Amino acid sequence: MNKNTILAWATFIMIIFGILLVALGIFKYNEIAGWGFVSVGLGFLAIAWVFNALKGRV
Repeated sequence: MNKNTILAWATFIMIIFGILLVALGIFKYNEIAGWGFVSVGLGFLAIAWVFNALKGRV
């Protein structure tokens, strides 16, 4: 596996976990903890976006 394949897999895994965390925050935890899950999930999605932008440049 080359570095672009590794970045692609990292992006895919982080998107899955980001969506999972946002869904947990919205549907399971309706209290204050839900805000934390959603914010961490959005952070995961932002980092996945950066990884996707880095493919082919590193």
